[in-house]
Amino acid sequence: MVGSNSSPGGQDQNQDDNGVPSEIEGSIESLSRKAQNALALAKKHKFWETQPVGQFKDVDNRKLPEGPIEDPTPLSEVRKEPYNLPNQYEWCTCDIDSEDTQTEIYNLLTNNYVEDDENMFRFDYSKEFLKWALRPPGYFKSWHIGVRVKNTRKLVAFITGVPAKIRARDRSILMAEINFLCVHKKLRSKRLAPVLIKEVTRRVHLENIWQAAYTAGVVLPTPIATCQYWHRSLNPKKLIDVGFSRLGARMTMSRTIKLYRLPESTITPGFRAMERHDVPAVTRLLRNYLSKFAVAPDFNEDDVEHWLLPTENVVDSFLVENPDTHEITDFCSFYTLPSSILGNANYSMLKAAYSYYNVSTQTPLLQLMNDALIVAKQKDYDVFNALDIMQNESFLKELKFGPGDGQLHYYLYNYRIKDALKPSELGLVLL
Repeated sequence: MVGSNSSPGGQDQNQDDNGVPSEIEGSIESLSRKAQNALALAKKHKFWETQPVGQFKDVDNRKLPEGPIEDPTPLSEVRKEPYNLPNQYEWCTCDIDSEDTQTEIYNLLTNNYVEDDENMFRFDYSKEFLKWALRPPGYFKSWHIGVRVKNTRKLVAFITGVPAKIRARDRSILMAEINFLCVHKKLRSKRLAPVLIKEVTRRVHLENIWQAAYTAGVVLPTPIATCQYWHRSLNPKKLIDVGFSRLGARMTMSRTIKLYRLPESTITPGFRAMERHDVPAVTRLLRNYLSKFAVAPDFNEDDVEHWLLPTENVVDSFLVENPDTHEITDFCSFYTLPSSILGNANYSMLKAAYSYYNVSTQTPLLQLMNDALIVAKQKDYDVFNALDIMQNESFLKELKFGPGDGQLHYYLYNYRIKDALKPSELGLVLL
């Protein structure tokens, strides 16, 4: 996310008498209307109005072409010097391979990054997760950007980019995925965020890359898609105890625990963890599947090895191997992103799994994802989260996911998508 992601905690308590979540609605059009109303009240996004992004005033303009909004600038004209910071601060490039720097980044994010609206939960990215997220094939160290206080060397702000080939309809484009924009709470009035965005943009341009993808939990000009997080309780007692969710109407704790109980073991023959030798088969499966969506990553084998080969407490991937033919027919994955539990005497951490990429060709997706829930429960996760993108909506209600209390908005920088996408047209997961 470039600004703030959808909240790390919180489940909408919109449930029927059986404790099963009921449907909620929302649309990009209504968001645009709200945004335009806000503009009429002079609540303008002054920074974003200067950037090559879709503007709210152009939402209904059918004449604007799909594709890049601005042409690339000659590299010789790209600014060579970093943007100016207030005098007491200075830029730094954060070495994600340095243990000390990892600790600094971890501490900055842990204490100042995304919280839910009630300040009960905060994302807690592990050092292993940060190394995974920030060192994909072909990454640029110069895109891991920090701001330090000159006289103390304290890290007080951070933003990152990583390269990714992303396909927008029929065009595959090398973009930057922008993430981890974080400013120390005490410096929020310093207007550092726009300078951080401008600086990472400058460094991306120096590599002759002119488009970017990012997400935020707030509405900026202008989302290409708006998605909803859904949550599936794996440890309902703990989730209720810490305030992540509440007992449904006419539900007891024992009934709730029974409602969310899962089988002890997976049921799909040939279901197993992904291994390194599976990379080519998984790549073929994934590329074929992702070709169905309007915006999706254009993965090669190196990407699949990095992003999807299982890494302890970072990413888990499972596949179905036909016991007779040994063909790899199905695939599911989730990454690990715990949240700190703030102000609770009994619990300090919420262990959350986030649905990543899932492909069903022979095994029904409902059955495949039920097996994913089972292994997540076996690994002591408290909750399994999923966006309603790709084909995820087909299993959410049936597997007793409930809608979350926030939305996640997807954006492209310097690239216009003519019509806002439905979540089911989006094949891209950004960490």
